[in-house]
Amino acid sequence: MAKVSFREQVLQAREDAIVASVNRLLAEKGFDLMTVDEVVADVGIAKASLYKHFTSKEELAAAAMVRVLERALAELERLRTLPGLSALERLKAVARWTMQVQLAGEMPSLPAQNSSLRAALVAHKVYMDRLLTLSDELGEWIGEAQEKGQLSPSLPPELVLYTLFARACDPVLGLLKAGGQYSDEQIIEMLLGTCFDGLTAASLAAKH
Repeated sequence: MAKVSFREQVLQAREDAIVASVNRLLAEKGFDLMTVDEVVADVGIAKASLYKHFTSKEELAAAAMVRVLERALAELERLRTLPGLSALERLKAVARWTMQVQLAGEMPSLPAQNSSLRAALVAHKVYMDRLLTLSDELGEWIGEAQEKGQLSPSLPPELVLYTLFARACDPVLGLLKAGGQYSDEQIIEMLLGTCFDGLTAASLAAKH
């Protein structure tokens, strides 16, 4: 393996610091309110130094999303190695993980409607590769759970997939946390229940 030069190590460390800052600011403020000036101030570098790594605010957001997707893929790999988990249990574990990340303030918040950001994400090859890989792997688990009757086979698989993705940015988590009545674990379990078991008394009775 080729030895990494000191300069390359410095550049990588700076890029990691930039992405970590962007991830935190996106989680705290969202894409629309985050500014490049805030990022450079938070990292403690000149704006010209940031632009050596990333050319735009959209590219910064894409880099943060790549990191989150890579963490999610690592979590899927960990779950795959655990013995005895059903497809439904793996899907619940993924949803639980995304909620934990959000409650920890580590989940970037991106607007659903932003044409320039959407175009930048679609054009970002690494982001799209990671997203498609994650979607395909989750899709396999969804299909398996539906075949075994653990999830309703009448639901389009993409609906189940998008519902799982929505848990990663569910505002209910933050609202319940801000209320201070419940622990993070209680919030996650309640949201998992509504996601997989529904809201009606009949669905809760069937569970027990």
